Amino acid sequence: MSKQTHAFQAEVAQLLHLVTHSLYSNQEIFLRELISNASDACDKLRFEALNNNALYEDAPELQVRLSFDKAAKTLTITDNGIGMTAQEAIDHLGTIAKSGTKDFMSKLSGDQKSDAQLIGQFGVGFYSGFIVADKITVETRRAGATPAEGVRWISGGTGDFEVETITRAERGTSVILHLREEALEYANTWKLKEIVGKYSDHISLPILMEKEEWQDGELIDPNDEKAGRKPGAMVKTGEWETINKASALWTRPKKDISDEQYADFYKQISRDFEAPLTWTHNRVEGSTEYTQLLYIPSKAPQDLWNRDKKAGIKLYVKRVFIMDEAEALMPSYLRFVKGVVDSADLPLNVSRELLQESRDVKAIREGCTKRVLSMLEDLAKHDKAPETSADATDATTEGVSDVLSQEDKAKLGQYSKFYAEFGAVLKEGLGEDFGNKDRLSKLLRFASTTSDTVSVSFADYKARMKEGQDAIYYITADTLAAAKNSPQLEVFKKKGIEVLLMTDRVDEWALNFVHEFDGTPLQSVAKGAFDLGKLQDEEEKKAAEDAAETFKPVLAKLKEALKDKAEDVRVTSRLVDSPACLVVTDDGMSMQLARMLKQAGQSAPEVKPVLEVNPEHALVKKLDGSVHFHDLAHILFDQALLAEGGLPADPAAYVKRVNALLS
Repeated sequence: MSKQTHAFQAEVAQLLHLVTHSLYSNQEIFLRELISNASDACDKLRFEALNNNALYEDAPELQVRLSFDKAAKTLTITDNGIGMTAQEAIDHLGTIAKSGTKDFMSKLSGDQKSDAQLIGQFGVGFYSGFIVADKITVETRRAGATPAEGVRWISGGTGDFEVETITRAERGTSVILHLREEALEYANTWKLKEIVGKYSDHISLPILMEKEEWQDGELIDPNDEKAGRKPGAMVKTGEWETINKASALWTRPKKDISDEQYADFYKQISRDFEAPLTWTHNRVEGSTEYTQLLYIPSKAPQDLWNRDKKAGIKLYVKRVFIMDEAEALMPSYLRFVKGVVDSADLPLNVSRELLQESRDVKAIREGCTKRVLSMLEDLAKHDKAPETSADATDATTEGVSDVLSQEDKAKLGQYSKFYAEFGAVLKEGLGEDFGNKDRLSKLLRFASTTSDTVSVSFADYKARMKEGQDAIYYITADTLAAAKNSPQLEVFKKKGIEVLLMTDRVDEWALNFVHEFDGTPLQSVAKGAFDLGKLQDEEEKKAAEDAAETFKPVLAKLKEALKDKAEDVRVTSRLVDSPACLVVTDDGMSMQLARMLKQAGQSAPEVKPVLEVNPEHALVKKLDGSVHFHDLAHILFDQALLAEGGLPADPAAYVKRVNALLS
């Protein structure tokens, strides 16, 4: 075809500015992205060739080549992978944020639904080349096409691109970067080797560069060696060498891998610029044999709460990428985990549907889940430095001042960091993973009436329970302030009883699956009738019974006045300073959960709470004989609703009643 000029299908100037100035904070990342794209192209060829071996043509050895020309100011990344047709070049290179890899995956089905390594998920990696280049030329030919069907794509990244037909003998793709003046450092062997070693060393394909050797400069005077020589230089020899280890990092012995290499590999597979919080690398042997390299990130991704998001666990079979699917390798509540699982047992052509039903995959999933939980348990165990008693300090042997290893010191505070980022999503496991529910319960952390920080475990709480206390008390609320100031806590504060403060939106749902911890029941302070059991003395109980008896006529009138709002009205001793509060029955849905469901657009049953009143409060005493009884009753209810975090059904009526009483 003749040369054609096309407009990019996007706001090019803005998007390229975003890519080159915001998306990539580290300039040298461009090479990682382009090598990853080249690796993708080779993986795609490998998979398409499963059904058509002729696609390999006369070059069955897949590879990536780096070359540069200082004089021309170019850097070229070449692969002999699948290549592109003219239309594919227009579609995939001419539309920013359209991923060819993603499109390739969408077209696979059945046994073919085993796709190449999905490095190019977001379709912007190619454009990182404009970080260092003011023009990019792509020359490509699809595997199986004739040499005359080659394609050249050229763009300066300003708003349009050119496409023309060329003759290209080799299949695959060459990306030619025309380097900016300030980026000429990348036309350098040692610089390129350094970057490849840092970011792409794990790529299983060989990454080749032409060897260089030192060559002395020519004599200034051919007849006089003493006259000196012209400056020497590194000269290309024409021989190509592999500059990466070309072996998957997870297949190497742990002793041969540094922490820095583990962290760099994590950044590569996760596209995260921060180092992981921790990781585990194991070879699992038995009925199912596999290698796992699992990472826990240090920061939560923005799409953490997208439950449809695919997990960051990649499944390989004998180093060949198979799939990337949350349901197959890791439960949804651990979707933040990144890493690799490489199995030696699964068939290469297994479909995703069969894979999900595989006993081996189920075993891998269970093994990975337990390994992640073990990592978290270890972090939790070492989150705080062990307390040292004064007696122990006095008895310390002279010269021994530190009982923590350097490894344990490094773990201090790490679990707190993890929980701040991922604690809420971890709670989803209580309803999803019944086999590990007890382990998960031990990993949960909460604020409490004795600690504003989210650091109190159920075990911590139990260790501090008062003598005679037979329940773990908690309250749920939208915010920490709302929980701390809830009227339901007044008597607990008075008696010095600790109450857990739960403020994650998932808490209400998660606690439906946790009714006790280590034999001690959990009890919401906002559910059921008030009963502190042994913590309430007989005098208090007798006083509460007498007050209820005396207050019966007023209670009857309140029930009648509030029959459309309240399930019941009763006297309580849980209040100290407040006139009233709202509770629900033991088996009823909390008002907070009902509000959350409605806010999410889901149906929720109408909750009629129980109004509990404090007979000693001045406002409650004022009810008896008041001409404004009906208004006071509704104000009492609406104020209790406001304190609980809700809103009156008729705010205008509430304001009108208050104003009438104030006037």
